[in-house]
Amino acid sequence: MTDLRSLNFDGRVAVVTGAGRGLGRSYAMLLASRGAKVVVNDSGGSLTGDGSDAAPADDVVREINAAGGHAVTSTDSVATPAGGKAIVDAALDTYGRLDVLVHNAGNVRRGSLKELSHEDFDAVLDVHLRGAFHVVRPAFPRMCDAGYGRIVLTSSIGGLYGNHGVANYAAAKAGVIGLSSVAALEGGAEGVTSNVIVPAAVTRMAAGIDTSAYPPMDPELVAPVVGWLAHESCSVSGEIFVALAGRVARAMIAETPGVYRSSWTVEDVEEHLEAIRRADAPLIFPPLPDGHGEHIRYSFELAHRSRDQGALHG
Repeated sequence: MTDLRSLNFDGRVAVVTGAGRGLGRSYAMLLASRGAKVVVNDSGGSLTGDGSDAAPADDVVREINAAGGHAVTSTDSVATPAGGKAIVDAALDTYGRLDVLVHNAGNVRRGSLKELSHEDFDAVLDVHLRGAFHVVRPAFPRMCDAGYGRIVLTSSIGGLYGNHGVANYAAAKAGVIGLSSVAALEGGAEGVTSNVIVPAAVTRMAAGIDTSAYPPMDPELVAPVVGWLAHESCSVSGEIFVALAGRVARAMIAETPGVYRSSWTVEDVEEHLEAIRRADAPLIFPPLPDGHGEHIRYSFELAHRSRDQGALHG
């Protein structure tokens, strides 16, 4: 088994967004403790994303530097293209390179679908989904030019399975998975990996939730997974990792084998519904090396096989 103590980040430069508190702070501290130079980005806003305060990011930077590490503060917001570029530029201007990008910044604005405002929907997408693009977009070409990069984007249980009162959050977190898959595909030949972390920890995001019966769910239970995904030894790309209460798992999108017919009616769908939905032998098409193409080819092959069989029996 690999000695995890050997997995260091000497000479690497990392950007961690939302790193002033909670999970992001834990990520930044771990990376710095293993030798990375870290841009600690946090606008210091409230849970809803309002306001700004440099203190959270400054405190993390101070702690890293006091321990002998190297870190600088960035208080720019991921919510705008200019903010995203400024965050990436902080790494390039200070340290001359960027090897690791962890997008963790987040906000929450709750409301049922009956009442959620367009403003609150956009405000959450601006940070979680557009924010991911705002930092990936300037970082990705530099990583490709360097022939190396590690991107870790953040989804959530809500993004995978939904949750009440957070349609904005769930939609944004689901979108992040698609963005990461494309980054993995386009970065595959360039030495750039992109993966998704689905973390769960008791942080300020859990405000208003009764966590008294929860098992230990500290950010430090999640950070090592992000650390591995950010390391040069990371051997996967385009994947989704869950880290919850000490359990680490892989999540994936799956399909049932389904039913092929050369023609369909509405009644046919009703008649074959059980077979269409039967999930005892799921199909998985990972983004790499060619999940998109494999998905299409699987259906095409069924159609061609049926046509050929029809010709043989015609």
